Amino acid sequence: MAPSEHVDEAAGLDELITEARGAQADYDSSSTRELVELMNAEDARVPAAVAAAGEALAEAIDAIVERLSDGGRLVYVGAGSSGLIAALDAAECEATFSTEPGQVVALVVGEGLASVERELAEDDGEAGARAAESLGVSAADAVVGVSASGRTPYVLGALEAAAATGALTVALVSVPDSELARLAEHELAVVVGPEFVAGSTRLKAGTAQKLVLNTISTVAMIRLGKTYGDLMVDVRASNRKLVARARRIVRLATGVSDDEAEQALEAADGSAKVAVVALLAGVDADAARERLERSGGHIGSALGR
Repeated sequence: MAPSEHVDEAAGLDELITEARGAQADYDSSSTRELVELMNAEDARVPAAVAAAGEALAEAIDAIVERLSDGGRLVYVGAGSSGLIAALDAAECEATFSTEPGQVVALVVGEGLASVERELAEDDGEAGARAAESLGVSAADAVVGVSASGRTPYVLGALEAAAATGALTVALVSVPDSELARLAEHELAVVVGPEFVAGSTRLKAGTAQKLVLNTISTVAMIRLGKTYGDLMVDVRASNRKLVARARRIVRLATGVSDDEAEQALEAADGSAKVAVVALLAGVDADAARERLERSGGHIGSALGR
């Protein structure tokens, strides 16, 4: 099936869990406080749905880490709110974990277009395929398609093109047995049930997507040595807030004073990882950097632990 020949997105909405109606409360006659309580109760169901997909999520992350360890990229693909959530997660990785530019990226349908044009672009499966091809997706990469319904044509087209190259493929969806999952090696079906407002998948489905993508990127970076304990030691100190954070991270990781942490960071050219290894191993910054290179960037291994 060519990307443009995928099923009509409007067909069969009645069968989709993401389009179902819930308790059908009389919202119009409810007070604002009651509506807040009702919506919060629905939101509280999301973490359990994510937890239920925990085993599949862990397996997908391990597979993603293999690609990243060998120099591949993590590529998210999404449309609408799914695409925006994916883009947010990708954008945060460089600042938080000092990933190389382009190592974690998002293909978002209709970037730069007006709202109506952007919504129309979701229906173009061939555009999704072209976007994956233009990015140069290959067998080295891991591609995560994000679609609450599991049948957004743009995402289907991109994942189909990615699969054809041998890339690792993952489907993050809110329904079981979706078309997107059938294209992917790993299915992450986080079924959150009917939305508070029927069909508005920016709500519970979007919250689930945010939680899952947070987990994918964060746990992958932990596996790649971007943290030390619960500290993000690979933070890029590019502004005053992050400079202060790097100093605090070095202090917490090593037990030294603020002044000693600052001196170690200066000697390490601002690298918190190098400063931590230098202080804990009792070596200079150059030796600490060499240890980290030999250990693949893992502080524990650099310290012989």
